[in-house]
Order: sequence, then C-alpha cells, then structure tokens
Amino acid sequence: MIYASDFRKGVTFEMNGEPHVVVDFQHVKPGKGAAFVRTKYRNILTGATREEAFNPNDKFPKALVETKPMQYLYNDGELYYFMDQNTYDQVPLTADLVQEALKYLRENDSATVKFYKGKAFDVEAPNFVYLKVIETEPGIKGDTATNVTKAATVETGAVVQVPIFINEDELIQIDTRSGEYLGRAK
Repeated sequence: MIYASDFRKGVTFEMNGEPHVVVDFQHVKPGKGAAFVRTKYRNILTGATREEAFNPNDKFPKALVETKPMQYLYNDGELYYFMDQNTYDQVPLTADLVQEALKYLRENDSATVKFYKGKAFDVEAPNFVYLKVIETEPGIKGDTATNVTKAATVETGAVVQVPIFINEDELIQIDTRSGEYLGRAK
C-alpha cells in the first residue's frame, strides 16, 4: 500500500482497479483546514489524465509495473515486433503503443517496454540516440556564431531542429525526451 503523502513523479498506484502513474503533485498545507495532496495522474492503460486532491492518509495499492529491455526487430505493416533480450520471446505491438518511440528507433535498436499484468502499455526509446541526418538545407559558411536553427530529417524520419552548420550524412546526438539536438557525434 502507498499513502497519498508518499506521491512523487513516476509513482504507480491502483485506483478503482486501474493502474495510474503520478505526473505531478503538490503537498498543500493551507492556513485553515486540513492538508491535502493536489495530484495530476495518468491512467496507464487509457492515457487519460486527471487532477484530484487527496487526503494525505488515503491509501492505494501499489501498481506493479514491469520494465524490460527489448530489441526492436521489424514492422510487418500493422504490428511492430520487439524481442526480449533474455528469453528471445517476440512481442507484437500496435502502432499507437510505439508511435513516440519509433521517431528515434531503427531496426535492431534497444528500447524499454513497460508491462502491467503481462500486457505491454508503453515503449520508451533510450534517452540519448545517435542518428544520421539524411535531409537538410546546406550549411552556410560563417553562420556558426548565431543561434539560428533549421529543420533536419534523420534516418528514422523524425524532424529535429539543428544548428545551421549541420550537413547531410552527419551523425548527431538527440535527447529523445525533448526531441532536442545535443551535438555532433564524437
């Protein structure tokens, strides 16, 4: 069991038989009245987000979420196949589960797949990836001192804002959580 007073970002709990994850929280102690925990949480299975205030003594069962490192194998047109790197079991996932992660995943890349009661509900790309720029406008010599950016398409199809001096066929590092360019590959 977990108390509402123990809520932190990323904590998982069950409410009404469904798993939820805390997105944001704030402990409030008003001058008058009882303290409460203002919580923004997301349903893990449906993706619906709600905001609610809880009494700090409210108890909830902890939702057990399992994470596994898996390798992205291929797409057959409808399903995306991931392989457990320990057991070699393959798991087919639908496009809506892998949509965000696929922006930064190539075939044979590793990803983290989250499961709740044996059912996959989320796929996360590694926090930092190196991808090749396949299409961008040519760089202009001498334009390196300003913060001017341009759009660049990387090999997975994602579009990233990069400095103006980046050219095609360069390997760049991207933060997958924000989609930001971090630098050239070293």
